[in-house]
Amino acid sequence: MTTAVDIRAVDAGNAAALAELRAQLWPEDDASAHLGEALDALERPDRAVAYLAFDAGGAAVGFVEATLRHDYVNGTDDSPVGFLEGLYVVPAQRRRGVGRALVAAVEDWTRGRGCAELASDALLDNAASHAAHAAYGFEETERVVYFRKIVRG
Repeated sequence: MTTAVDIRAVDAGNAAALAELRAQLWPEDDASAHLGEALDALERPDRAVAYLAFDAGGAAVGFVEATLRHDYVNGTDDSPVGFLEGLYVVPAQRRRGVGRALVAAVEDWTRGRGCAELASDALLDNAASHAAHAAYGFEETERVVYFRKIVRG
């Protein structure tokens, strides 16, 4: 089943809706902190983009954020590359094409900046994200485990 959605770029008028959805994906921060980050990203339209998906009733049901990364991105051959920084669809709208429509908008944005590749990442144990990435046409390129060692006294 595919749901018709309206994909719109985030602007000052709908940034609060983005902040509310971001808080659902990343609950360690509240919506006000997310709003500040969203507004900051709007000031860098050449390097960052965010889109919202709205259902037929006008409710925001998902978002995607992407940036251009000029540093090395694991598994890619080019620079810069588009990088999918965050993707979220409310549970009631999942598996209905909302995420696919959001990713397609980022693909268009990425191509429009002259990039040949769109990259992303997911935590090793996030099998749902791995499956979604595969459904959107991403291929897994490598797995990485990060380490740290505290060296201050």
